[in-house]
Amino acid sequence: MRKRQATATVTNSAAAAKDFISFVNASPSPFHAVAEARRRLEAAGFSGISERDAWSVKRNGRYFFTRNQSSLVAFVVGGAYKSGNGFSIIGAHTDSPCLKVKPVSKKETAGYLKVGVETYGGGLWHTWFDRDLGVAGRVLVKAADGSITHRLVKIDEPILRIPTLAIHLDRGVNSEGFKINTETQLTPMLGLAAESKVEKHHSALLSKISTDLNIQAEEIGDFELCLFDTHPSQIGGVDNEFIFSARLDNLMSSFCSVEALIKSVSENDSFEVDPNIRVVTLFDNEEVGSTTAFGADSDLLEVTLRRLAGAHVESVTAPNSTAFEQSLSRSFLISADMAHAVHPNYSEKHEENHRPKMNSGIVIKQNANQRYATSSVTTTILREVALKRGVLLQEFVVRNDSPCGSTIGPMLSAKLGLRTIDVGNPQLSMHSIRETCGVKDVGSAIDLFQSFFEEFAAVDARVSVDL
Repeated sequence: MRKRQATATVTNSAAAAKDFISFVNASPSPFHAVAEARRRLEAAGFSGISERDAWSVKRNGRYFFTRNQSSLVAFVVGGAYKSGNGFSIIGAHTDSPCLKVKPVSKKETAGYLKVGVETYGGGLWHTWFDRDLGVAGRVLVKAADGSITHRLVKIDEPILRIPTLAIHLDRGVNSEGFKINTETQLTPMLGLAAESKVEKHHSALLSKISTDLNIQAEEIGDFELCLFDTHPSQIGGVDNEFIFSARLDNLMSSFCSVEALIKSVSENDSFEVDPNIRVVTLFDNEEVGSTTAFGADSDLLEVTLRRLAGAHVESVTAPNSTAFEQSLSRSFLISADMAHAVHPNYSEKHEENHRPKMNSGIVIKQNANQRYATSSVTTTILREVALKRGVLLQEFVVRNDSPCGSTIGPMLSAKLGLRTIDVGNPQLSMHSIRETCGVKDVGSAIDLFQSFFEEFAAVDARVSVDL
């Protein structure tokens, strides 16, 4: 058997941070994020397959597929894989809190053209005021021959704006707080009123969309568009130690998991002797509960694992009737979602012994009430994986007098019986239109995830819990 090469390379965090900024700037919607991930996978030699087809996979093969073009699964079949072996899985999500254009968006008030929007997820909506907003997403285009295609649109221009009310007309805003009605006061203006015969959407908006797609406005069918801040992500801080960006939650984890999978098959030959299948799953709709056909509470991951466990893999003995169940007991899931860094002005909001810092390591998230899926077993395994690359780890629990958020981790762990750990890079201003994280943490996350893909099977062989 070919000897496995050492995995000592450490990611250049500055370069990785710049690469992430390119990724997130290209991904103003989940559809764009999946398209960008797909582009990177294809460049690394991954082959696209379809859920509609029968799968024929082989050892050392690299594959990916999409569902709804807003979720994606990529996997690499280890060179030593055999039926019943495990899956090394990282799960993240492509969506972020945002404002979405309503199905009938045309509004007009006091001489202004306005676009009706719907809140998506739990955003910090006050941060969306006085921003230069564009729109992006998916448009279904109907051609003259009757064919209907999915097209991506990105109007990277400040065509929309939600203006705040002047302090002269709201004297109590600073003393009483900034309070808004999200139905009536969170509606962006598009321009000044003019006659329009379009019933559902303003002609000016449809004109922008058709120009971007190089089609006629009449060809535009239904669409799913979200608003985004046109100001690009960038590196900042006195020593360039921060990333200021939209959608860090959770495109950071999506980016790092895809990059780690690619690096795990391009930087060394460890995959050629890996007994497992390496998997990345990027789900949609986490911010609204995941209970959709494209979210983590769907059958997406389970169907994928069932099909792989039951697939006839070239040069591998045909699977037995319990191959899927055997595989799950040998598998491990990293639920990768961003974590809360200690705040410079609100440090008391963190439990005093659990205050993660940016640029100081990946955060292991734990909760006694199982809002996170982390256990002592999964923590131990991840620590061993981290040691292989010298990746620093931090720990987080919420205060007893504070509610705890959750992730896709507990959901998938319960559905499939997977050993699971919840981790994430620390950040500030989660769910703001502009968030902050550390430059060094990008490389750290990639290194941890790559080490997981390369080392998990060997580490797991040393762990004994259940007979």
